[in-house]
Amino acid sequence: MGEKKTNPVTINDKEYDFNELTAEQQALFQHCVDLDRKIGSAQFSLDQLQVGKQAFIKMLEESLAHEPEVEV
Repeated sequence: MGEKKTNPVTINDKEYDFNELTAEQQALFQHCVDLDRKIGSAQFSLDQLQVGKQAFIKMLEESLAHEPEVEV
């Protein structure tokens, strides 16, 4: 009864109770978490874009391979 709930977070391999951080520290931590999420999302999108570009390059190369050469 009356057990204190902790909300552990790890920063630089050290564990902290989120509730014991100052409001500024909590906000900075939340920014870091949000930026990590956005970086992951951007990386996911970049992976898709790179694969898509490679697919279009392959299709273009295949199209050019079937086109008769024009003599000059």
